[in-house]
Amino acid sequence: MIAATRELPAAGYAPEVDGRLKAEFTTRLRQAGGEELKRRFPMLRIRIYDAQTHAREEI
Repeated sequence: MIAATRELPAAGYAPEVDGRLKAEFTTRLRQAGGEELKRRFPMLRIRIYDAQTHAREEI
């Protein structure tokens, strides 16, 4: 079975959990969603992808 791959967003931000993009947002959600998710599940690798700079930031 082949997993579907998501394309990188052209604008905005996207949370990435264990290497998989989950959604696209127009505003940065690091403080609200990413840190809460990391606190609940510390074993996950959570990063925020910034489409403008094409960079990922580790949480």
